[in-house]
Amino acid sequence: MSWPQDYDTYDGLGLAALVRRRELKAEELLETAIARVEARNPGVNAVVTRLYDRARAAIAAGLPEGPFTGVPYLLKDLGVLYAGAVTTWGSRLFANYVADHDSEITVRLKRAGLVIFGKTNTPELGLSASTEPRLFGPTRNPWNPGRSAGGSSGGAAAAVASGMLPMAHATDGGGSIRIPASCCGLFGLKPTRARNPMGPDQGEGWSGASVGHAVTRSVRDSAALLDATSGPDVGDPYWAPPPTGPFLAEVGRDPGRLRIALTTTPWNGQAVDPECSAAAGAAAKLCAELGHVVEEARPEVDAEALGQATRTIVGGNVRAQLEARAAALGREVTPEDVEKATWTRAAEGRTASAADYARSVLVVHRTGRAVARFFTRYDILLTPTMCRPPYPLGVLDMMADDQTANLAALLASVGFTSLFNTAGNPAMSVPLAWSADRLPLGVQFAAAFGAEATLFRLAGQLEAARPWAGRRPPATPSG
Repeated sequence: MSWPQDYDTYDGLGLAALVRRRELKAEELLETAIARVEARNPGVNAVVTRLYDRARAAIAAGLPEGPFTGVPYLLKDLGVLYAGAVTTWGSRLFANYVADHDSEITVRLKRAGLVIFGKTNTPELGLSASTEPRLFGPTRNPWNPGRSAGGSSGGAAAAVASGMLPMAHATDGGGSIRIPASCCGLFGLKPTRARNPMGPDQGEGWSGASVGHAVTRSVRDSAALLDATSGPDVGDPYWAPPPTGPFLAEVGRDPGRLRIALTTTPWNGQAVDPECSAAAGAAAKLCAELGHVVEEARPEVDAEALGQATRTIVGGNVRAQLEARAAALGREVTPEDVEKATWTRAAEGRTASAADYARSVLVVHRTGRAVARFFTRYDILLTPTMCRPPYPLGVLDMMADDQTANLAALLASVGFTSLFNTAGNPAMSVPLAWSADRLPLGVQFAAAFGAEATLFRLAGQLEAARPWAGRRPPATPSG
């Protein structure tokens, strides 16, 4: 082994195996990851909080025996608390907020043996499909530094794609795992609603739209991570259907002959770039070659009503978060405290009534039932992940004066992804295509509620048929 040059030829499970066989110490692995961050982060701005000494102390104190013992890990700076560390939600308003406890997901990640050594960049309050917060500045796509790494888990995706580590924590409220995975050439699974816990501070996010998991290079890392973190916490308002066995065991298992529906038309009416449509078409052809039945079909939903309901729900949640912060600070929050897009969403939340919110939840539930009925006829729905290749930086700037244009660009990013946040279904972005400009183009596969096992079986089959792990951004340094 030529260490650390061989570091990024291993996925997380591979690194854990080296530690378990005592071919490598956890301390050596951590220092290698730290060196990668220090060498590569200036070019992408993925890591915004360094917790190196805490990570060293955790190793010195003794790590628990788990599937990822000794493997370095980064938390997203949103959606998860780590006691004693600042959580900013990508916002100046929270720049000095220090958690006094761990989120349950943090407890489970540490119990899996992961070594948390930093936090990754995110747009303010996770409200954009690109990571360009005023607090920390933009995260750059490792494949092209002038392009977006996606959002809201853009820092996580850029860190993994640039070879800092093999996997990183991410969250998804409208596509925020799948979009950056698509932009950066990674595997990104959004689990079923409530598969992973959000407690103890929340029971759900955005009326059930949001869920946390990870972006990874390998399919098996995603499955093993979900095995380590999934399952209800005490007091959760609802649970995802329990799996029949370990998700890791599904990777490599024959998926059988799946009934796959294909659509390249987003529900919100956004135009689709021909390269994104072609990527989905090529994936459909590959699935047919693998023995699956593919035909064009899609669930029909009231997209206009759903769009308004989503804005009402998100706006209400943003307003509530700002009001809670105002109470903690003992002063009113003003437009100068947050970015323009955040204030616009908060203003919508203040204008909407409680009845508007209740009607919006009814729309969400009606939409979920329509999607559920669709998956009684099909096992998988295949779409492009995004309507466009990764945007140039600045297109999705939340401080832009033209917030109408900003919203239009956002809708083009989430045109295929957000439906499965509304319905709660699991969905994954798989890095099966690259544009003529050598930018990654993800392809999305969604399944029935609770059917991550189906996705992992198919993902393992696709990974074997069209391997992507060896593809690296052309400008990635060797050190």
